[in-house]
Amino acid sequence: MKDPNHLSTLDRLRGQVDAYREAAGLVTEVENPSVLLGLLPSAARGFLVKRGKQGVPSLMTSGHETYFDWNYTADMPEMRDLYRRAKQNQWDAEVALDWSTDVDPENFEVPILPYEFFATERMRDVGIDIRRGSREDMQLRHDISSWMLSQFLHGEQGALHAAAQVTESVRWMDGKFYGATQVMDEARHVEVFHGYLSRKLNKLYDVNDNLFTIIDALMHDSRWDMKFLGMQIMIEGLALGAFGLFYKVTREPLLKELLKYVIQDEARHVHYGVIALREHYQKALSPRELAERQDWAFEVALLMRNRFMAHEVYEERFQGAISRKQWNDLVLSAPGMTEFRQTMFERLVPNLRFIGLLDDRMEHHYAQAGLLRYVGGKNASQLTGDEMLAELDARPLAGVSDGPQIALH
Repeated sequence: MKDPNHLSTLDRLRGQVDAYREAAGLVTEVENPSVLLGLLPSAARGFLVKRGKQGVPSLMTSGHETYFDWNYTADMPEMRDLYRRAKQNQWDAEVALDWSTDVDPENFEVPILPYEFFATERMRDVGIDIRRGSREDMQLRHDISSWMLSQFLHGEQGALHAAAQVTESVRWMDGKFYGATQVMDEARHVEVFHGYLSRKLNKLYDVNDNLFTIIDALMHDSRWDMKFLGMQIMIEGLALGAFGLFYKVTREPLLKELLKYVIQDEARHVHYGVIALREHYQKALSPRELAERQDWAFEVALLMRNRFMAHEVYEERFQGAISRKQWNDLVLSAPGMTEFRQTMFERLVPNLRFIGLLDDRMEHHYAQAGLLRYVGGKNASQLTGDEMLAELDARPLAGVSDGPQIALH
């Protein structure tokens, strides 16, 4: 592994070229011209200007409408019930979690991620000799864990802003009541993920350029339902799958308990999203507007599947030692990342079907992408947080070992 401070000029130039190629890859990956056109300004800010990695706050202009209901109409009982449950299930991170728990991210007996998640010995095929249970193996698991949790943190900040804006814009008073509880939830999630990263892992990675691009595009979009779709269904759906996988495989007790609380919140958030968008898409959009959202959701689903490659870890540890393509192949084939993508789409695809974004017109696109097999799963209105946790506790994972043996070296 190379120290990034000692990269040669040629290595740095190659890294810049690779980053530009990744940005340019949007042109070939996103087939729908209107979706591509909408993403390009955000991609330029994310990949070329690197606004998420400048060490200063990012300013994003958002021109959404604010909707006042002076009659205070309460006519959505399912949303009102979510509001009631959200009030009852608020929690204080400093009280609910035992922050005195000792966390050693390089302790193979209590791993944050099991060895099989990344299986570092596969790196021998590209000339990197990292043996199972070695200090370098544990350091890389520390890095991968910190990178994924950092992206959870950044995504939760995006959800915090989006939830606040949607609460202003949503057309139902019951939706505003529930949305206010979600703003609190998202603030708490930012608090707990940042607390875990800073107090226990002592490592925080910059926002991934792909994630920044999607968040930036959503924040600049003036349509409340697009913010809702992008954050509540797509990014929160991705996060819920990732949280579930981490909850399933981690043996670190503080992180497991933290994720248990967060998953219960997130299950309500996605439930709220599918109720609100199903109502809106069935009654308020023209066929052209609905088709636009169907195309956008499909393209963004593929981007999320294909482009979250932990390049920040690569640039820190392996740039100059192996190529970016070799790293991408390692990440794509990692058992844990394969399991993550499956879990993500198990949650996402049924929700897209439920809200009307996966209809007969879109089925062949999802089938060609290998995603239609998830369509029969439960959508968020059919699955509570407690039920989701029970499923996770009961179900073995195919690609990542479970049980005490995962800690052995």
